[in-house]
Amino acid sequence: MSELAIIIPHYNDLDRLERCLEHLMPQIGAHIELIVVDNASTVDLSSFKSDWPDLRLVSESKKGAAEARNRGVAETSAPNLLFIDADCVPAEDWVATAMALIGRTDLIGGEVAVFDETPAPRSGSEAFETVFAFNFKRYIEEENFSGSGNLLTRRDVFEKTGPFHTGVSEDMDWCHRAIAAGFKLEYEETLRVSHPSRQDWDALQRKWKRVTEEQFGVNGNSPRARVKWAVRALMMPPSILVHIPRILRHPRLAGFGERISAVGTLFRLRLQRMFWMLRQAISGVA
Repeated sequence: MSELAIIIPHYNDLDRLERCLEHLMPQIGAHIELIVVDNASTVDLSSFKSDWPDLRLVSESKKGAAEARNRGVAETSAPNLLFIDADCVPAEDWVATAMALIGRTDLIGGEVAVFDETPAPRSGSEAFETVFAFNFKRYIEEENFSGSGNLLTRRDVFEKTGPFHTGVSEDMDWCHRAIAAGFKLEYEETLRVSHPSRQDWDALQRKWKRVTEEQFGVNGNSPRARVKWAVRALMMPPSILVHIPRILRHPRLAGFGERISAVGTLFRLRLQRMFWMLRQAISGVA
């Protein structure tokens, strides 16, 4: 019987899925289940199926990565579950590290580093992502959730917690439900994957519009919750000043140009998020 099931949701991103699998497949042994759940992609999958004839690939017609992850759990049987996203690149020891961590606690979130897919210099969006894209240690230790792009748990934890939910910040919602059910979440730096930075404003804006909609779903839609959401929206401009020093001191940004580009993107994004959030607070619609 397999000891670990690895679940990869996918939608219209074959090049990155191929890259993920090229790094992952050498780590897969006989005791590992690996499944890719395609979320009704509109791209032609025939060449992908030819390249990976032995890979288990199923299709989930319900939209959303949450539904794809739920389908992956339902299609596997191993007692331990390991989630990664199709656009992530696992470290060479990712599976071995996960196997060694089994049994330590109920949920373990790992480290997600950022890398660029384009040559230097970084765009404003890439520079912003280099500084702000992921901080799984803070998410886990301060906000009590881990992203499911690098998450290890058990099947019994999943069954008691219930499936991922669409329409909300699914990772946060699921982890909060698991913790409310009495399960423990820990951070483990050695469980490592990498994620590409968003290359331009359109990609960055799409990400944060989705995140803002999902977070509004978690926030709630009662009058009191909407007032709280409006207050959070109005804190967006002051937060810009708080985060500028972090950009200016960041060791991975190259020179003054990348730092100024990141600051400009920070201003633009925080003001955009304030507008989205105020509109949500007023209308009650994500």
